[in-house]
Amino acid sequence: MSQAQPTVVKCPTCKTDVVWGEQSPYRPFCCKRCQLIDLGEWADEEKAIAGAPYMSDTDVWSEDSY
Repeated sequence: MSQAQPTVVKCPTCKTDVVWGEQSPYRPFCCKRCQLIDLGEWADEEKAIAGAPYMSDTDVWSEDSY
């Protein structure tokens, strides 16, 4: 009986191959360092998820505006 090949992904930070499984506790990252680099980029707002334009607290918002 043949065994299924493990899923391998690229580390988002350094592009190293990472096996997606219990042996890779930082998946999808290859190590804690790459995980922390990515977290820092999000914290510094270098990365963002596309969405609605930013609304400041002074902007007026209502259900009728959409």
